[in-house]
Amino acid sequence: MKHVIRPGSADISDDADVVVPWWSFTKTLIAATALTMVRDGQLALDDALPGESFTLRQLLQHRAGLADYGSVTAYHAAVAANEDAWPVDRLLHSVSALHAEIEPGHFAYSNVGYLLVRQHLEQVSGLTLDALMQRRLFESLGVVGPRIANQRSDLADVRMGNAQSYDPRWVYHGLAVGTLRDAAMLLHRLMTTDLLPVGLRDEMCHGIAVGDPGTGRPWQHAAYGLGVMAGTTTSNLRVVGHTGGGPGSGIAVYHCPEHAQATVAVFATDGAAGNIEADAFKLGLQR
Repeated sequence: MKHVIRPGSADISDDADVVVPWWSFTKTLIAATALTMVRDGQLALDDALPGESFTLRQLLQHRAGLADYGSVTAYHAAVAANEDAWPVDRLLHSVSALHAEIEPGHFAYSNVGYLLVRQHLEQVSGLTLDALMQRRLFESLGVVGPRIANQRSDLADVRMGNAQSYDPRWVYHGLAVGTLRDAAMLLHRLMTTDLLPVGLRDEMCHGIAVGDPGTGRPWQHAAYGLGVMAGTTTSNLRVVGHTGGGPGSGIAVYHCPEHAQATVAVFATDGAAGNIEADAFKLGLQR
């Protein structure tokens, strides 16, 4: 499934209106929501969170010295057994001993970090993540279909591959769901409108090198900004966006600022991240 937005040209679509899980593309939306609050003076990127030593910027850029629950064997076993998601306290306890292995200031991808961002945004705003995103991001960008899935029944109309009975609470920072068309449109408008001041959007897209992004992934230079991957592909295409994956499926949503301002969203069931990214980057190069 794919959808491409390219101003001045016809869109390329294939099942673009089927609702799918956005997995870690949700991180881009969380970061964008946080940056609207920075824009409005409700948050500061470089102030430490209450009671913590790390800042919002460090959390958004995976530099807070936090481990990830993806390395917890019991977590994967529970997901595979189709269990209900653990309470947050149990999840945090399962990774607490692993934080000592992560050096603060260095890049270390952490879903735990984005869980803490979610909690901080909800506490400051007094709203749920879904309500906050609807108000600050989706409505502001004119894309009102996406939502945060909070229980299994919220995935009833979502194409989940072989994980149809999945508990979305396993994605502790929040699992956004929506169509590929909406995913592409959100990123496109985020990158091409004035929702964020230019300087703040530039900060979002300015990344630190992450080293090897993983075997088989089509990156020449990969960096991580504030909720986005940014860099150049093996085909010398400059991109900014996010890849995501979970049980049964994966997604890649990227904007190509120097190539006809194209924005691409690709979803596949049981597809490796590198293959999905390669499909997205190939579409981004097409004129």
